Amino acid sequence: MRIVSGKHKSRRITAPNNLPVRPTTDMAKEALFNILNNRYYFNQIEVLDLFAGIGSISFEFASRGTEKIISVDQHQGCINFLNKINDELDLDIQTIKSDVYSFLEKTNLKFDVIFADPPYEFSEEQFQKIVDLVFDRQLLNEDGILIIEHAKQTDLSKNNTFTKSKKYGGNMFSFFELEN
Repeated sequence: MRIVSGKHKSRRITAPNNLPVRPTTDMAKEALFNILNNRYYFNQIEVLDLFAGIGSISFEFASRGTEKIISVDQHQGCINFLNKINDELDLDIQTIKSDVYSFLEKTNLKFDVIFADPPYEFSEEQFQKIVDLVFDRQLLNEDGILIIEHAKQTDLSKNNTFTKSKKYGGNMFSFFELEN
């Protein structure tokens, strides 16, 4: 994995083989951040990275100037790795070891961008639970967006907060937001 842009551009980050992760491909990540770059000033937003894994998305936001980032993962090895790289790059990403659903049920924080990269084998109901928790608990700031990464075979377009999806190779990003 590498950081695509920002102050740590081209920095390679290699995760230990024993972690249960599937990092977002560089091509998909670059395309996603091109979309976000047209919508946000990265230094002015708050980001929640769910199922953070080795922090590919969190590190990309941080490299581009986002200062308020919370990364949530339930695997202690992923949290340890995230903290190690966080220290090496002198970043200030807050890591939380938690089940994502539990975190979403308990937090009162609001975010501009919530990114979720759950296991691709999740059922549509498991994906839907993420969407429901984010919107029922009003975890997005005004003009905020929820982005879920999933396999292209998964269809999340039936939700009334769904706005679009973008496909990059085998990756798909579905976008959800409240209508203004």
